[in-house]
Amino acid sequence: MEQLSLFDYKETASPLASRLRPDTLDGFVGQKHLLGEGKLLRQLIDQDNIPSMIFWGPPGVGKTTLASIIAKRTNADFINFSAVTSGIKEIKEVMAKAEVSRRMGMRTLVFVDEIHRFNKAQQDAFLPYVEKGSIILIGATTENPSFEINAALLSRCRVFVLQALTSDDLKELLKKALSDPKGFGYLNIEIGDDLLGAIATFANGDARTALNVLEMAVTNGEITAEKTIVTKEVLEQCISKKSLLYDKNGEEHYNLISALHKSMRNSDPDAAVYWLARMLEAGEDPLYIARRLIRFATEDVGLADNHALPLAVAAYQACHFLGMPECNIHLTQAVIYLSLAPRSNSVYTAYEHAKADALNMLSEPVPLVIRNAPTGLMKDLNYGAGYVYAHDTAEKVARMECLPESLKGTRYYMPTESGEEAAQKERLEKILKWKAGKE
Repeated sequence: MEQLSLFDYKETASPLASRLRPDTLDGFVGQKHLLGEGKLLRQLIDQDNIPSMIFWGPPGVGKTTLASIIAKRTNADFINFSAVTSGIKEIKEVMAKAEVSRRMGMRTLVFVDEIHRFNKAQQDAFLPYVEKGSIILIGATTENPSFEINAALLSRCRVFVLQALTSDDLKELLKKALSDPKGFGYLNIEIGDDLLGAIATFANGDARTALNVLEMAVTNGEITAEKTIVTKEVLEQCISKKSLLYDKNGEEHYNLISALHKSMRNSDPDAAVYWLARMLEAGEDPLYIARRLIRFATEDVGLADNHALPLAVAAYQACHFLGMPECNIHLTQAVIYLSLAPRSNSVYTAYEHAKADALNMLSEPVPLVIRNAPTGLMKDLNYGAGYVYAHDTAEKVARMECLPESLKGTRYYMPTESGEEAAQKERLEKILKWKAGKE
């Protein structure tokens, strides 16, 4: 093996993610929807027609790297700002230098990481320089720009949404790290494709996390005279999780969500919380679980407890606001509540029955009595004839048939007597009797 120089050792001492930061778009991984051939951002870069921009996306998807590449491509001075450590004084100092550079024909690209952390006054400090063209501003944020960026500044910037990297993107990046001389190309590393896939799954779309895990695994690998071996056990120790046993797209993923759903359906909060913990500690996306709880709240609880759906939606929002690990208790609260809530699948069965009829009777005409009649011709054709406005009646209901003639009298919603739905059943029965003239 070729001996490394002192300079090479200094280079390899830098974090892997820093060493592999690409200098060109050809080396940039992901964001094909923005940077693929013919895509808008790619065209703007290729034409050297870069406007001020906001990059909105999750951590580790290349916002800083992309801004640096754009600066090199446009031959502009690159200034990297942090919204955490910079104030108005620093902003004005940099803006003054940028204005001098502009007068000398030199462009300045100012990259502001976490721009949403700047307050209104700090964001306003950029505004006149963006308007004059003294700077090209690229802001990076993980938060919705509509809520976090001043409207005046946002209106002068294009917003590009960067997406979490796919597992294939991350595996491509990891393989590059193993072969690139700036990465681990100077070592002979043995690591299975399944372990690279496990790292990609664990990273959950974040390139920085994926590279950091790989670096830790290689550093702690089993070293022999010929190579460094990364085993499953080494990788599990590095990430302190059993996520290697859990493929988010594989059978175990569906087995566990099925176990959670059926434990709640069987009113077993202990089993439900256990399966919830299994999923979360293996790296499952909490928003995925929260979406399944929202489905459960209507499919299995429904009108038996009208608080179930709002609670499940609130749990989803909590997961969105906080993320892991803080949102684990919000999901636990929702899981326990749903496990103990009264049961009714009447909403689910009502739709399934109606869906079957709808698919088999797609051409059934809408009864004339409930058709809208915005034109004279439609009125002449008896659209809306005989319609009774329910609010004008003492009973707040009219004896009109709203189903197609061929489905007259069909019942889809069959309420149970569970929980709050008992009151719904009693009211529906009274309505049906009244419509039939039995009251």
